Parts: sequence; C-alpha cells; structure tokens
Amino acid sequence: MTTINMFDAKSRLSKLVELVESGAEAEIIIARNGKPAARLAPLRDRVQGKRIGVAEGQFSVPDDLDGENELIAALLGGAR
Repeated sequence: MTTINMFDAKSRLSKLVELVESGAEAEIIIARNGKPAARLAPLRDRVQGKRIGVAEGQFSVPDDLDGENELIAALLGGAR
C-alpha cells in the first residue's frame, strides 16, 4: 500500500489511477497533512461493454461486394 500526499496526488492523478487500474498497486492512500484522508482503489465490478460484434445482426453483407462499384463511382462523381 502506497501513501501519497494531496499535492503529489493532484499533480499525478492520471498515473495513480493507471497504477491501481492495472493492478500494479492494490490501493493508494492519499494523505492530507500527513494523515490518511482517502483511498484510491480499482472498481472490482466494473462492467466492460461488448465491443466486438456489437453490430451483429444489424445489417447483411451481399455475396458480391463489388457488384455495384460502377454505380457507386458514378454517384460519387468518379465515373470512369
């Protein structure tokens, strides 16, 4: 357990959060005038959102991806 004074904690908060979030520090005690005032600890039950496959079932991919290339090029002003 690491103890850090309030002034240092204010100037290094991002790094301190990274340390507890990564598990490098189990918790960090923040002291005011040498007396423990707060504890910085990771959230144990933090919900991770689903990222991969989030759009599954939302659209369909045609069998021929290049079937409409000429039409798309014409619509975008790049007709050949």
